[in-house]
Amino acid sequence: MNAPYDGDRGQGAGGAASPGGPPVPPGAGRDGSVPPDPYLQHAYDDDPYRAQDLTAQDPVDEALYDRAAHPPPPPGTYQEPAPLYQQPPPAPHAPDPRIWAQTPPPEPAGPSRHLPYGDRPATTQFVGVDDLVTRASDDRQEPDAFAHLFRDQEGSGKPPVPPQPEPAPVPAPAKGGGKVSGLLKSSAVMAAGTLVSRLTGFVRSLVITAALGAAMLGDSFTIAYTLPTMIYILTVGGGLNSVFVPQLVRAMKDDKDGGEAFANRLLTLVMVALAAIVAIAVFAAPALIHMLSPTIANDVAANSVAVTFARYCLPTIFFMGVHVVMGQILNARGKFGAMMWTPVLNNIVMIITFGLFIWVYGTSAESQMGVDTIPPEGVRLLGMGTLLGLVVQSLAMIPYLRETGFRFRPRFDWKGQGLGKTIKLAKWTVLFVLANQAGVLVVTQLSTAAGAASGQDGTGFLAYSNAQLIWGMPQAIITVSVMAALLPRISRAAHDNDPGAVRDDISQGLRNSAVAIVPVAFTFLALGLPMCTLLYASSGTEAARSMGFILMAFALGLIPYSVQYVVLRGFYAYEDTRTPFYNTVIVAAVNAAASALCYVVLPARWAVVGMAFSYGLAYAVGVGVAWRRLRNRLGGDLDGAHIVRTYARLCMAALPAALVGGAVGFGILELVGTGALGSLAALICGGLLLLGIFFVAAKKMRIEEVNGLVGMVRGRLGR
Repeated sequence: MNAPYDGDRGQGAGGAASPGGPPVPPGAGRDGSVPPDPYLQHAYDDDPYRAQDLTAQDPVDEALYDRAAHPPPPPGTYQEPAPLYQQPPPAPHAPDPRIWAQTPPPEPAGPSRHLPYGDRPATTQFVGVDDLVTRASDDRQEPDAFAHLFRDQEGSGKPPVPPQPEPAPVPAPAKGGGKVSGLLKSSAVMAAGTLVSRLTGFVRSLVITAALGAAMLGDSFTIAYTLPTMIYILTVGGGLNSVFVPQLVRAMKDDKDGGEAFANRLLTLVMVALAAIVAIAVFAAPALIHMLSPTIANDVAANSVAVTFARYCLPTIFFMGVHVVMGQILNARGKFGAMMWTPVLNNIVMIITFGLFIWVYGTSAESQMGVDTIPPEGVRLLGMGTLLGLVVQSLAMIPYLRETGFRFRPRFDWKGQGLGKTIKLAKWTVLFVLANQAGVLVVTQLSTAAGAASGQDGTGFLAYSNAQLIWGMPQAIITVSVMAALLPRISRAAHDNDPGAVRDDISQGLRNSAVAIVPVAFTFLALGLPMCTLLYASSGTEAARSMGFILMAFALGLIPYSVQYVVLRGFYAYEDTRTPFYNTVIVAAVNAAASALCYVVLPARWAVVGMAFSYGLAYAVGVGVAWRRLRNRLGGDLDGAHIVRTYARLCMAALPAALVGGAVGFGILELVGTGALGSLAALICGGLLLLGIFFVAAKKMRIEEVNGLVGMVRGRLGR
């Protein structure tokens, strides 16, 4: 520090005036000396900072402190504070001479040595000056430091180019584009295709039941029609969807040829494997029918019809696998609609086929046709139409593949391509499918046996399948749609190791789907009888009533079935396929054991009704096991109190509504009858009354999810 000004020492060598020297300051004496300034005299004599006296008291900052109570630190113990603002360490590489200024590394978020107050590094770099300087002008420096030299030399000797007018801005497209709109459009196409496919599939089941009835003939066709799907899932389907398809997508992204060679190789392998499976299955059709239903196999006429149907249906295994592989190739190339819409063609072909059968022979109630009276021409018509539906569904994919530029060329170079390793990855998926199909096999055997023993229509496997089809549609439309929006969020939260976010999203999915699932389940319980007598009236009144009772038994099981679907998404988000396998084993075991108990204990007339109730009971047990495991996975908290309270309040609102609506529906059936008119009146009056009472009760109970749903609907309607 420079010595301060002192008036006593202010007479320097230049203080006296000399000829030619500097002028004498005003107020100076005769000898040129300046008198001392009273305001500056001795002002810096007692400067503790100049003297480096750390024990001295600062008259400004410490004037109010008592030194006796707060003694200063002893000499030598004072720690030099670390600098708050300093430049980051130098880069390990030399700076690029072509770049004017190197971009400094970003500062960490939150308080730090460089940014002690948590300033955002994007707006304040180091001391907040760099950003102001670098963006003080709109003219940005070019990254090449020598670009201006080339520009100057290039422009020398040439007349200056007049400035070009700025081009007019391109108008925005009328319709939204980009990835987001494309994704929304693809999702809408897929959702619409799925909905139409399920609706046409439901119409297909109605036509099949009307043509063949709900007795032994209908059971024989249903078992033959179900057999190819079971074999496909057990052999190829599970591994194809879970392992080979992700590999296909990865190959299309990473391979130089866009994955075309891998796709041809995979399609060739699947076609060869499925052709071999079809040949073996067609040869072993009698044994397969006996495995699924010994009751039908022991009846000569029923076994002959079932084996004939099976040999027409089993080749569809080949076309199922080809359709799946082609669809996944299209999905990987950004074409999503074909795989969802082509099954509609299969349903239409089958509807036309069974419609022609009804046109020729009449409905089952009119013809009273059975396994011993159905003509061979009728069996061939139904069998060829069923096979033709899957052929059309698969061939319809070819134009879409050609549109994307894909050309199928058989490739048999499978060795060394990693296909063998992927089979090991599908282990848990294959075991999952085996456990699930084992339960289906037991129920198929017991339901066909119960239907044959009862001697009544609508008490066998076809009635069980039809009621289950109606029962599962709300789950496929409501719960799957709700979780489709939440699954990406759950997966991201699981990837970020954020169990709280996973818990919140699963809780939201459960509560949002419950708003629709709970009242629908109670609607099936209250109005299942008029619903089935209306839909399946062509199969006979008694058969339709039996299917109505089966649907009522299924009804409340829809709640744990939906909960199970949502809870298992939590395990899939953590890429855990082992826990869903164990859970499926528990569900299949409980379902098989309870169904066997119902077959033994209940009369044959009500055995399938008990099996339907056992299905929901098995999922209730599975939900308990899966809930506990997922709660432990998420740190012991799954928002259980909130979820249970929501479901309990929804059930409390739906119970009186179901009692009143069901009583009105049964009353109308007793007064008008179980015909089409009486069933329709009972369904409309009872359903409107049930839904009205439910929403009034839910609003009075202030169930926030229901209020949110009502608000969303009002917003859509503009009210």
